[in-house]
Amino acid sequence: MLARALIVLLVVLNLGVAVWWAARGAPAREPPSAAAPGVPTLRLLRDLPRGAVPPVRSEPVATADPATASAPTATPATSAQEPATASPAAAVAERCYAFGPFAPGAALDAARARLKPQALRMRERTGAAAAASGSWRVMLPVQGDRAAAQAVATRIAAAGFNDYYVVADGGDASAIALGLYGSEAAARQRESALRAAGFADVRAEAIGSAAPPVWLDAAIAETASSKTLGRALGATRVQTVDCATVR
Repeated sequence: MLARALIVLLVVLNLGVAVWWAARGAPAREPPSAAAPGVPTLRLLRDLPRGAVPPVRSEPVATADPATASAPTATPATSAQEPATASPAAAVAERCYAFGPFAPGAALDAARARLKPQALRMRERTGAAAAASGSWRVMLPVQGDRAAAQAVATRIAAAGFNDYYVVADGGDASAIALGLYGSEAAARQRESALRAAGFADVRAEAIGSAAPPVWLDAAIAETASSKTLGRALGATRVQTVDCATVR
């Protein structure tokens, strides 16, 4: 009897629960919270009326063109940028000549003044003096006083040279004369022998020669006429020279 009563009780309870579930209706939904002014309210698609769902538009995704993606963006020039440096001017073509010979004096001074504005570079050079008589002498320069000259003369004699004398007066006083020669070759030979013996300041020079001539070496523009310039300077000769020597 107890078991039958329990079964009946369970059936009644199940029926009661079923009746309550059917009678309770749909659960009440909480009203949406008030949104801030100007902010759209989020609504679920299921809450919208049928047919009110806006169509979804797909925006094309912009893709970079491979041909232009790797190209660097050109930076526009601004006024702050420094101006491009101008390329240096090409070197002026030049040729080099020697104008002369000029005797020291007014003619040389006038030629130098005329040549200077025309020359890119210029130098003055002394030429070799020509002997008037054809005679040469070998000399040791002034030794300070006669006693010093006599001491040097003693050394010369000890070295085996006997053709010498100490100059007693004049502009060459206390110099030592070491011989007169009729040709330059003989004088140069004597000079070399004395240098080999240790007298380094010995020199061979022509006798009776005029003052050595002066040459004006100049680098001028290639377009200038060397002959015309030579005539303007009063030069009797115009010679081509190496531009490396004109400094």
